[in-house]
Amino acid sequence: MTETQANYKDTLNLPQTEFPMKANLPQREPEMLARWDSGKLYEKIMAGCAGAPLYVLHDGPPFANGDAHIGHVLNKTLKDVVVKYKTMSGFRAPYVPGWDCHGLPIEFKVTQDMRKAGNTTADPATIRAACDVYARKYIDIQRTQFKRLGVLGDWGHPYLTLNKEYEADELRLFADVVEKGFVYRGKKPIYWCATCRTALAEAEIEYADHVSPTVYVKFPVKGRDKEFAVIWTTTPWTLPANLAIAVKPDLTYVRVNAPNGETWILAEGLVEQVGKACEVELTVQSKVPVDELEKLVTRHPFIERDSPFVISPYVTLEQGTGLVHTAPGHGAEDYEIGQKYGLETLAPVDDGGVFTKDAGQFAGQFVFKANKSIVEHLQSIGALAGYSEVTHSYPHCWRCKNPIIFRAMEQWFVALDHLNLRQRAIEEVRKVKWVPKWGENRIVGTIEQRPDWCISRQRAWGVPIPAFYDAQGGPILDAQIVRGAADLVEKYGSNVWFEKSVAELWAALKPKDWKGPEAATKSHDTLDVWIDSGSSSRAVLMRRPELTHETASAEHPGWQADLYMEGSDQHRGWFQSSIMLSLAGNNALPFRTVATHGFLVVQVAETGKKQKISKSAGKPANSEEYVKRFGADVLRLWVVSEDYQADVPLSEEIFERVSETYRKVRNTLRILLANLYDFDPAKHAVPREKLAEIDRWLLSRLQALVADLTDAYENLEFHRVYHLVNAFCAVEISSFYVDVMKDPLYTLAPNSAERRSAQTAILGTVAVLAKVLAPVLPFTADEVWNSLPGRETESVHLAKFPVADAKQRDTELEARWERVLDVRRVASLELEKARQGKTIGKSLEARVEIEANNDATRELLEKLGSVLETVLIVSQVNISPLTGGELRVKVSPAFGSKCVRCWRWTNDVGSDAAHAELCGRCAEVVKRRA
Repeated sequence: MTETQANYKDTLNLPQTEFPMKANLPQREPEMLARWDSGKLYEKIMAGCAGAPLYVLHDGPPFANGDAHIGHVLNKTLKDVVVKYKTMSGFRAPYVPGWDCHGLPIEFKVTQDMRKAGNTTADPATIRAACDVYARKYIDIQRTQFKRLGVLGDWGHPYLTLNKEYEADELRLFADVVEKGFVYRGKKPIYWCATCRTALAEAEIEYADHVSPTVYVKFPVKGRDKEFAVIWTTTPWTLPANLAIAVKPDLTYVRVNAPNGETWILAEGLVEQVGKACEVELTVQSKVPVDELEKLVTRHPFIERDSPFVISPYVTLEQGTGLVHTAPGHGAEDYEIGQKYGLETLAPVDDGGVFTKDAGQFAGQFVFKANKSIVEHLQSIGALAGYSEVTHSYPHCWRCKNPIIFRAMEQWFVALDHLNLRQRAIEEVRKVKWVPKWGENRIVGTIEQRPDWCISRQRAWGVPIPAFYDAQGGPILDAQIVRGAADLVEKYGSNVWFEKSVAELWAALKPKDWKGPEAATKSHDTLDVWIDSGSSSRAVLMRRPELTHETASAEHPGWQADLYMEGSDQHRGWFQSSIMLSLAGNNALPFRTVATHGFLVVQVAETGKKQKISKSAGKPANSEEYVKRFGADVLRLWVVSEDYQADVPLSEEIFERVSETYRKVRNTLRILLANLYDFDPAKHAVPREKLAEIDRWLLSRLQALVADLTDAYENLEFHRVYHLVNAFCAVEISSFYVDVMKDPLYTLAPNSAERRSAQTAILGTVAVLAKVLAPVLPFTADEVWNSLPGRETESVHLAKFPVADAKQRDTELEARWERVLDVRRVASLELEKARQGKTIGKSLEARVEIEANNDATRELLEKLGSVLETVLIVSQVNISPLTGGELRVKVSPAFGSKCVRCWRWTNDVGSDAAHAELCGRCAEVVKRRA
């Protein structure tokens, strides 16, 4: 560069900004977060929207155990995007975070640590105290980690299910449910973890591969020599509890010839399959009517009792023999049949999964280990017809990962069909908006299929069930007593139930008009943790005044939340518990809309299959690890880049792609800001009607973007936000507007009408982009906002989301410019060919001859005048007369000489003797700047 050129460089309006190109998010974001906290940003947001319509996203509480992980990033970001958008859109959208503090995950970890420390005899009070400390520790840790993601909310006043006020409201809701007759005590098969020694909810079950013995067992038919009913099972350990054999009326049964002169009874459709499995040849003798089977009775193969035939609708020909081993104490369907036929609910297994004396010779053995002994015994007495092993999906405890058992025992249940609750729930959820739509069918399916809800747990860390038992062991559960217990809990906390004696509690809680039995003992059970979180409609939505809508109706009570948003596994978890409790106790659903996101998945290199990431499986990395590498905004951008309604993939390649997108968007924002360094909107803004046509085109396209983004946000389609913004920055701005506007922005007089017009459009564009990006990129958007001249609020999060204005949208203008862009695309191809052929170097060295394909195009291009040179980034353009045919563009070297300041080629370079190397336009600008 010559000295003259260097001097002229100082006369250019080159971009200037303190907005850094390198984001350095891991270091810069905490500084911004500290400013938000010290400046009480959330409080200012809430104050600013006082009196606005209310929008409540009710936070489903994560467990207070362990660090926040990458799955939390997905969940918390989605919720925060909704809340930030709604707040900026004119709603009062308070965010009250919560934590689920009781339950097996915490108690399991605490007691495990106690045992490691040598404490194996801790009483419930000691365990509870340690669990409280543990939960509060991780509440503080997770709160810091969630805030670090840029999630704004009432972090100083979260709801905690361990708070005495919450526990009291939970019990009051429970009292209402009790009072209406939903709760009963009964002996039914439930999921039971022998390792954790507690009942489990369906949502606390995970399925994993498990190897089980599969046996074909011969039950001798009474009164018929060498005739046997053959059953099949993969749980030999349940055979000591067998009380019947189930058959189905619409199946055909046959007697078949078997080895050793035996006759077996099987379903006709399974004879060949059974023969192969047992490695024997079977031939059909005759058919056996089901009504004949009903008159037959078999003997248990190794216990002295009968096993009659019973009718069941659950028998199928999918596997087995068509004759189903029925143990009412070890299966839900078996229990139903047992109740129908008056069979005992026998389950000879204790809390540790060990056989009791009722299992006969197998007493004292752990059930799964007893499988081998039982099979060997069957073999020794000639009752084993066939044996193999099968690997199949089997339920496991979500916490200890061990296989569970189905075991009948006395528990507390909620009767889901009482007062038609199940059907009411199905009818009500069909009125809810489900995102995605298939969520409706899924929730309906889970409600239809689930059995009565087992709500009691044999754990110390939870809300106690305020029940007593009389001297004969009869249960005493009364709504008045439960409400009295709620008052005690609100005053002293739930520890009061464990600290006071039976006599003290009964004296305090016994109703004045009590006519029932006297209490002899108290319940040691706690409520299922899904009762805890499922009670948030009463303990949070109804208790917190800032969450109550001013307008209410029978269909939509004021406390009803606008949105629940959780993972799709909550269809059988929090969504369902909230539905049942709120409908039973509050007579309304707790939500109006439910949105679900999929699971995080990674591709396993060895198998090529996608694998779900879950905290219980020990897979996900802490959120802090990702934040330290990429920054919160990149993580948030990753969340919205994926269609969260399906499973969300996670990989290094994906993060690199999203990081690159972030860099491109950031650089687009930076170049826009850099061209505003000398722009004061109060002095320099150009009225819309006086803007240059290309600037009005940009603002019109911006309005189209705002309309599309508003639709995407409103419909919770955040992946569209990602693609729309990315495309706008890449296509409309970077590839076109910023590229073609360099000449007028850099080389014209600072205060020229063209330049101020462009700056007005740029300011409008970057301000809108900061606002529309704020829900997704809260740190970057605020950083951009703080770099804007004349910004309207101190933070972008205090600004209003832009509203698409049809008056500012000029579709005719956009259509005209789309035709101009078509010409530009053709010209760009020809310019590239000319570069490749060495006809020109840079495009400003070119003269372009355009032969339009019709009058309308020719007229359009002629009206643009010198603007067409700017749009094509060439020095000269000539519009040729029409000759018919296609649009043609011819490129040749430009006439004249090169201006050393603007690099355009013109015929008037040197026309000003004082500036011999400048074109006339640049010479005039330089003289004015002198």
